[in-house]
Amino acid sequence: MVICPVALAVGCKKCPIFKVCPVKSVIGDYKPPEETSAAPKRAAGKAKASPAKSRSAKARGRRK
Repeated sequence: MVICPVALAVGCKKCPIFKVCPVKSVIGDYKPPEETSAAPKRAAGKAKASPAKSRSAKARGRRK
């Protein structure tokens, strides 16, 4: 239930004291983000790309 007049008018995140409000989730409309697992998940099948190696002029077949 939203009791805070600022939360009713514009929402908790637009309140000037949002960062320091101790009761934003109690009397306001703020909902903390859901926590995910501690280890970030990597997409399956995607390998880390290695940087391209530069080749010398000789290796490319060019003459000086």
